[in-house]
Amino acid sequence: MIDVAVQVEQPWPAGDWEDLATRAVTAALNATPHAELGASDALVEVSIRLTSDEEVHQLNLQYRGKDKPTNVLSFPMVQPDLLETVSQNSDDGELLLGDIVLAHGVCAAEAAEKEVALEAHATHLIVHGLLHLLGYDHQGSDEAEHMESLERDVMARLELHDPYNRDEPELDARGFE
Repeated sequence: MIDVAVQVEQPWPAGDWEDLATRAVTAALNATPHAELGASDALVEVSIRLTSDEEVHQLNLQYRGKDKPTNVLSFPMVQPDLLETVSQNSDDGELLLGDIVLAHGVCAAEAAEKEVALEAHATHLIVHGLLHLLGYDHQGSDEAEHMESLERDVMARLELHDPYNRDEPELDARGFE
């Protein structure tokens, strides 16, 4: 069972962020070989924090050595190659998959540039972050293509925009024309 805990801070606007995050996490998980985690008896937890650029800037500097804010950071709590073993052998029936942190200003600027709603872009970034928690990366070209393909598939399943296609028309808050 998946448990998505969402913490929303200023300057993020009010909204049903918990539902959005749960749909994004569930869809991303189901698109991977780790889909069984969502159906297991173990409680699989993902924490999502929607916060300011300043906080993400500090986290990016502290953990990645990059002195600027970024759109999304992921902090996995389990090594990807141990996911199956840990979930099957969890002492208390809980698995903390990790944390995903989104920066409002960066996300809002990217959404405006892509001409999509903030909610649609945040959904994509949560999908992207969840894939990182599962061990996906985009450092090499093959890895990047595979991860991008998964992201496109998940966004299509959610009936949202293709995050890598800049030629799509403007979308509403759910990502529809």
